[in-house]
Amino acid sequence: MSASVLNTSVNSKSPEFEKNARRIVDLLTRIKNEEEQIRQGGGAKAIESQHKKGRLTARERIAKLIDPGSQFFELGIYAAYEMYEEWGGAPSAGTVTGLAKVCGRTFMIIANDATVKAGAFFPMTAKKVIRAQNIAIENKIPTIYLVDSAGVFLPLQEDVFPDTDDFGRVFRNNAVMSAMGIPQITAIMGMCVAGGAYLPVMCDHILMTDGSGLFLAGPALVQAAIGQKTSAEDLGGAKMHAQISGTVDFREPDDDACITRIRALVDKIGAPNPSPFSHVKPREPLFSAEEIYGIFSSDPGKQYDMREIIARIVDAGEFEEYRAESGETLLCGYSRIGGWAVGIVANQKKHVQTLARGSDQKRMEFGGVIYTESAEKAARFILDCNQNRIPLIFLHDVNGFMVGKDAEWSGIIRAGAKMVNAVANSVVPKITVICGGSFGAGNYAMCGKAYDPRFMFAWPTARFAVMSGDAAASTLVEIKLKQLEREGKKVDEKQKKELYDSVRATYEHQTDPRYAAARLWVDAIIDPAHTRDALVWALEAAALNPEIREFKTGVLQT
Repeated sequence: MSASVLNTSVNSKSPEFEKNARRIVDLLTRIKNEEEQIRQGGGAKAIESQHKKGRLTARERIAKLIDPGSQFFELGIYAAYEMYEEWGGAPSAGTVTGLAKVCGRTFMIIANDATVKAGAFFPMTAKKVIRAQNIAIENKIPTIYLVDSAGVFLPLQEDVFPDTDDFGRVFRNNAVMSAMGIPQITAIMGMCVAGGAYLPVMCDHILMTDGSGLFLAGPALVQAAIGQKTSAEDLGGAKMHAQISGTVDFREPDDDACITRIRALVDKIGAPNPSPFSHVKPREPLFSAEEIYGIFSSDPGKQYDMREIIARIVDAGEFEEYRAESGETLLCGYSRIGGWAVGIVANQKKHVQTLARGSDQKRMEFGGVIYTESAEKAARFILDCNQNRIPLIFLHDVNGFMVGKDAEWSGIIRAGAKMVNAVANSVVPKITVICGGSFGAGNYAMCGKAYDPRFMFAWPTARFAVMSGDAAASTLVEIKLKQLEREGKKVDEKQKKELYDSVRATYEHQTDPRYAAARLWVDAIIDPAHTRDALVWALEAAALNPEIREFKTGVLQT
């Protein structure tokens, strides 16, 4: 074997391997069960009501729309999770978004789920649709909208209507996408009212099924506003818009016919521009992806070799490691995933014995911590990937940057700033996977949400916040105790423990990946064994945008 092929020393029979695997399988089981519940939308009665109207549900429509035998790569399924409970909840924010193949082409699909509050827009619904549109804009992904919505959820209108990431931004994005030449097809397959009526009319093709309604104001509002009495069909039915207003391009009798027409239109769309990124025939990884379950440890005190994870994601186990003997708590190297060339930046969780900078004294560097040499190496590697048009993959399990006198004297802040600068100004696609911890400035340097990754995924074991639960709980409890002391109150050990446990539980809940996914801080919680599949979807989508702007970093702290 050549030096670029990763080997493995995993013992799948060890107690530690089996313990790790059990933990991840338990987490995955819980998440898959929750996702299945979320997919029920508004529940059996709401689904039955949709069927009685002669309409399919959002997920049934998507299943018929995408290529037979292909997968729907759903994004944002956990949106609004544990939110809006005072209104009965809004599973998946009442809309379904994701990537799929339609006539062999990659599309973004955005479908209102009319079983959830008649498809009304909650605050997170608008944000979820906008996130899907932003992904389409960044990657120039053609988009299909399946519209079936009652409009804004009025009790929460103040959080849906006015801001830059609210309802109006959806239509703004329609216009921007059209100007960019990103194909957009809309099918009105139910209600489309009020401001929401602009969405389909700002797209390239408009389809509408009989029995659907498209109007700025429904019959009741029209009567209240101007005293005019009219039926929904006369006011804004499919026949009226096809024959009189001339607003819709295709009038279809039902959902099935509408979906057939969409596929016929997609089949005629011109080919995308060639990708600027290197792609060859894919090769399978050397080792089983399921072994990731046993290799990865979510225990902050335990070590594992991130190379073992990489070996189960990349093509043929090939990893051209960059500066392998320097800054060893960050792994950098070139690989292929699904045939696509990538640069990988990954936190190494093994402790490393090395020489202190500028001396011959040995020192121990802790896994998951970014040291000065690590940050400088990663910054330089990121510059290389931008120079050579290589997309970047970030694999997180990071505690943060090293602290202390030695770190400060070595210029850790300067090195960290250099890495953050390189990440912030990167022009190649960036895709982030949070495997374990992602804390503090380590999250930023490893291309956290604030640094515009094209896609951001999390494993069920992911945790991200300013600091870990234990550290945060200790800090917050200490602050609270000092406050109580100033008020002249005494707290015994039992009360201290209760306070600590309460604070830690709250903090741990907020660092759970489902909490993040509910707020769209991550696009999907993925099965670790399916990391490669998720990355292939993301890379194929990113390759649809052939434009790479000039790479500039501004001032680098050298």
